[in-house]
Formats: sequence, C-alpha cells, structure tokens
Amino acid sequence: MITLHVDLGEEWRGGQHQALQLMRGLRSRGHVAELVALRDSPLARRAQAEGIAVHEAGRLAPQLLAALPLKKLAGQARFEVVHIHDAHGLTPAWLAGVHKRARLIVSRRVIYPIPQNPLALARYRAVHRVVAVSRFVKETLLTSGLARDQVEVIYDGVELPPVPGLEERLEARRRWNVPDSSDGPLLGHAGYFLAEKGQESLIRALPMVQERYPHCRLLLPGDGPCRTRLEQLARYLGVQSAVVFPGFVDDIEQVYRALDVYIFPSRAEGLGSSLLSAMSYGLPVVAVAQCAVPEVIQDGRNGLLVPSPDTEAIAAAILRLLDDSSLSASLGAAARATIQQRFSADRLVQDTLGLYERLCAGPESER
Repeated sequence: MITLHVDLGEEWRGGQHQALQLMRGLRSRGHVAELVALRDSPLARRAQAEGIAVHEAGRLAPQLLAALPLKKLAGQARFEVVHIHDAHGLTPAWLAGVHKRARLIVSRRVIYPIPQNPLALARYRAVHRVVAVSRFVKETLLTSGLARDQVEVIYDGVELPPVPGLEERLEARRRWNVPDSSDGPLLGHAGYFLAEKGQESLIRALPMVQERYPHCRLLLPGDGPCRTRLEQLARYLGVQSAVVFPGFVDDIEQVYRALDVYIFPSRAEGLGSSLLSAMSYGLPVVAVAQCAVPEVIQDGRNGLLVPSPDTEAIAAAILRLLDDSSLSASLGAAARATIQQRFSADRLVQDTLGLYERLCAGPESER
C-alpha cells in the first residue's frame, strides 16, 4: 500500500511521535509511507534520518504552501491513502482536492469540538474517516455534527521498552543529579507547558510530599508558554532547588528510566502519549480522572486516579505510592501489561492498516 502522511506541526509533541511511529511500522511491513511536513521541523528531520521521503512545505503561510505539493502529489494518483495527522494539515489537503483523488483520513487528538462554521465542517465532512484517539474524542466529534460511521477510534500506541535494570536507573538518575533512591524519590512529568496540562499542581504538591520525604525532587522536561510562570512558582514556594527544568529532552527515555513515580495532571487530554510511555516503563502513575484518562487507567488496578488536579489529592496519591513499595511495584507491572495488551505500537499500526485496507476495498463514494 502506498500512503502519504501530512503533519505541519512546528514542534515535537505526542502527535508527531505517533505519526513517525505509524510510518515506521508501515514501512517495516513492506508498505510505502511518505511525509509532507514543515521544512526543517523536528518531524521532518527525524523522518529523513530514517530514510522516509519527505516533501517539505515552507514555513511562511504553511497551510497555503502545503497545498501546492499536496495537489501535485495527489495528482500523480499513486497514493492510495492520504493521512492527515494534525488539524493544520487538513485545510491544504481540502484545498488541493485530495479527497477526490485518494482515501483521505484525518486524526483528531484534541478534546475540543469542531468549530461550528460551514468551512470547518465542510473540511471534516469531506474526509473518508476521522480517526479519534479515544472514545472521549469520538463523542466530541459526534456532538460537532459528524456522522457516527465516519468516526473510528484507534488508540495511540507506544513501543514496549526493556525494563531498565539497576545500573540503567542509576545512570539515568545521575544525569538529573539524583544519585540513587536513598537520596530521595524522583517524581516526574513530561509534556508541553500549558495551563491545562496541570504542571502547576505538581509544583504546589511538592512541598506537601517533602514534609515526609525532604529530599524528594520533581523532574519536568519540556517547554512551552507557561515555563517562566512555573519556574517563578517554584521559587515562590521555595522548592526551586528540587524542581528540575531541563527543557526539551531528545532522549526522553532517560527521564522515564530515572523516575520513581509518574504524575499526569492534565485536565484536557485526548489520550496522553506521555502517560502511555511512562506506563510502558512499568512506572506507577497518578493521573487525573478527566477526559480520556479513565479509558487507560483503572483506579487501584494499573494506577491511581484523583478526581481533579487538586493539589492535596495529588500529594496524597504520591505519598501512598512512596509509602507502599509493594503497591507501587504491582501498579507499575499492571501498567506495563496494559500497554502490551491495549496500547502497543504494533496494535496502533495494525488497526490503522486495517482501516486503510477497508477503505480501499470499499466503493469510491464510501465515507
């Protein structure tokens, strides 16, 4: 099967990771996967490094400029499927008339409804399928006016890494200046710094945890609009020496290997790629039971849920895990098993490929 993937994101976030992982999986199964991406974007660079053909779009007015290579590529009639991985890529695909020449699919990762204007709805109704990354996202699409049979749920997936050994954990911890567990537990969260991601709750919870574990640290890799405010909050609370802001971390696996507990405080998440990644490493997790998170975490079985990003509730859940090593170990093992059974990269690729094959085998007019 010959597929073209479109992602016009400027940064490296969960959606770009999923797009690259899908293309990698398709290619490993003998299919063709090419990419339209912004010139010199993190996704474009990584895809090129893996030998994926990349058609670059200019950064000036990218949605309009991307329509040019898309129209040219679609006109070649060699791509059976064009898969749009972010909302920015849908407009140029629609303008280029891709839906008239190939099976057009768009992934939807956010929880927000589609804007109720004729242009936005026309773009989405022109595609053959909308892939929602969770049942929660699917419901927002249905309430936006899309037909139920146009929307399909395919969960994100992650690779299942080897469980890190003691030496690997110690090496990872040394990178963040945390010699070993006896020097204090290391908490963490990886993600883009936005208010709805909830990192503020973690910083506010840290002093409560430090009352029992004085040398506890918090690792917050990533960047975003709220970083300065979060750094100021850490100083205000007097925990600046215990909160590590390393910025964007390319080898993110060194974060997961180092942690004792992973916290996912987002209150507006379509699914949560970093949550899945943390679980794949067998980490015990604390997460906020909002949006799609309960589709992944069952409280007390493969993680701990708190009803809202309440500081005291988060601190209490963290302390419960730090106080009970057997509970932490059992929840971490169950979290890893959940990834293996329901959220693996292999399942993501197989489910997506199955959708492609069904659409290509159906009638031309199928929506």
